Amino acid sequence: MHVRLANAPVSYGIYSPENAPLPPDELLGTFQEQGYRGTDSGPLGYLGEGEALTRRLARHGLSLAGGWADLRYGGDPDAFAADLRSLDHTLDVFTAVPVDDKLFAPRPTLACPADPERFAAPGAPVDPGLQLAEGEWEAFAADVQRAADRCRERGLEPVFHHHLGTAVETPEETRRLLSLTDISLCLDTGHWWLAGGDPVAAVAEFGPRIRQVHLKDADRAAHARARNAGGDLWRVVAEGGFRALGEGDLDFAAVLAALRDAEYTGWLVVEQDAPPAPCGRDLDRITADQRANRELLREKGL
Repeated sequence: MHVRLANAPVSYGIYSPENAPLPPDELLGTFQEQGYRGTDSGPLGYLGEGEALTRRLARHGLSLAGGWADLRYGGDPDAFAADLRSLDHTLDVFTAVPVDDKLFAPRPTLACPADPERFAAPGAPVDPGLQLAEGEWEAFAADVQRAADRCRERGLEPVFHHHLGTAVETPEETRRLLSLTDISLCLDTGHWWLAGGDPVAAVAEFGPRIRQVHLKDADRAAHARARNAGGDLWRVVAEGGFRALGEGDLDFAAVLAALRDAEYTGWLVVEQDAPPAPCGRDLDRITADQRANRELLREKGL
């Protein structure tokens, strides 16, 4: 298994440049101190763009692992066209960053925007009435393929991120999308678990189709409590649905063993979704969790 470790601004509750609890250099300095080799971009612009981004990454000895780009697939053609233009800007940012090894070039992480009804009741069980209808899948997948092809035209390999609260949330939905496209998969172990899946089995099932991994622990009991109280995805996050590695339900020794067996190559991005900054936990607790995450991975030989 040839991998590099990265962390992500989302671990600190950074979802927009305007509400970041830490300036970017402080965040990247923390990642460098903890022994990471890369970072997810977080919200585009937070770490800068062009030369500013390149200098900032170099200052902290970090590479860019990739970053999120959601598009409105399968619906309004004008909306999708607008989202493709936004994707082009993301690709401009990613392709301007120097890469020392093509295996670790930034991964455009394609995903869906939040679906309001599914965001309000995220994860298993899923109301079938909120899922894509049989007749909607072809157009949806065709747009995903168009976005993937757009990334490859720019020399970057995209991955698709299944995610709670969106149109592609469950293992079944992910399988359907993969069967209709040739896009690679970003396996997020925590989102997969809370959507009813087993990440170890997912690695065995999808093998080389996995080109990015987000390492995230999760707690189904906390998820169930939040949902039973009528909570949305933010409530799940705030009440500990995603835990420090080793403190939730997942067996990370088994996850990493499965990745080794599959000869996974690429970034392992540690993510522990934190609440948005205005309602987030204190930074000392978040930093302690991230140190614990890094220490667990050191114990596992990473």
